[in-house]
Amino acid sequence: MLNLETQKIDITVAIPTYNGEKRLPQLLDKLFSQTGVDKFNWEIIVVDNNSSDKTAQIVSDYKNIWLEKLPLRYVLEIEQGAAFARLRAVQEARGELIAFLDDDNLPAPDWLSAAYSFSLKYPQAGVWSGQIHGDFEVTPPDNFKSIEAFMAIREHGTNPFIFKPDKLQLPPGAALVVRKQAWSDNVPPKPKLSGKLPNILVQGDDYEPLLYIYHAGWEIWYNPAMHTYHQIPHWRFEKDYLLKLARGCGLCIFELRLINAKNWEKPIIFMRTILGNLRRIFKHFIQHHKELNNDIIIMFEMEFYWGSLLSPFYSLRCWLTNKTVKP
Repeated sequence: MLNLETQKIDITVAIPTYNGEKRLPQLLDKLFSQTGVDKFNWEIIVVDNNSSDKTAQIVSDYKNIWLEKLPLRYVLEIEQGAAFARLRAVQEARGELIAFLDDDNLPAPDWLSAAYSFSLKYPQAGVWSGQIHGDFEVTPPDNFKSIEAFMAIREHGTNPFIFKPDKLQLPPGAALVVRKQAWSDNVPPKPKLSGKLPNILVQGDDYEPLLYIYHAGWEIWYNPAMHTYHQIPHWRFEKDYLLKLARGCGLCIFELRLINAKNWEKPIIFMRTILGNLRRIFKHFIQHHKELNNDIIIMFEMEFYWGSLLSPFYSLRCWLTNKTVKP
């Protein structure tokens, strides 16, 4: 019998999770029922980002069930933040490809097969992602389409294309595939943006490693054949959550734009970020001042613009205190 711990691995499915006791079983069931996976070897790593629930026990139970069919490993990462969980996943992964899945993002039956096929067809792609559909517990608010990308919903049509990282047009980390070499050779061991923490919604951690990979010459692609379904509970449409999310998405903008910038470009980026967002805030207020206090989508957009405006000063404060960027 083949030793699952020593066989060559083509794909590592990495699942960063925090208190995923209730979400992990459904995701693991979806993974164990993937089709078309007989043409490659793969494994699953669950990276527990310092959970306080029964996440470890859930993984142990599944490991006992699937012990002779598929390598399933559990890793504890005590430094909280999605960025640290992903870094640990890359360190632990044995696959040439690493397929990240958030614990609330459920893959279609052929998701992994579609990811592998894409890697063979597009060897210049260092990163690729697919269609992420929303699976809503409640009906989204009116005009939700304009902010759905902030909840990692991406439906860009049926044709593959290359993203534009220089314009911060990038896929989210929720259902992302990377070549381990592209990440290991180019992404620094310490992130500037830590990712989500309990009660804090700092963003940008999805994009930071992709910008380094892009700067090294790799392409970042959209693969429409890959489908996942983002489980979105009712509380993600509550006002407090949405406004925290909008502010967190804005506060990382300046730091992201600095990642591959030359020193002489940084003052220009500083001024463009401030002036550009002042213009957006003024325009948004003129167009929507009557609905600004009662339309949650308009409020979200305004909060994002304010966060973006403040992002240079926020980044400067974090630099002065010599800390990882966290709100």
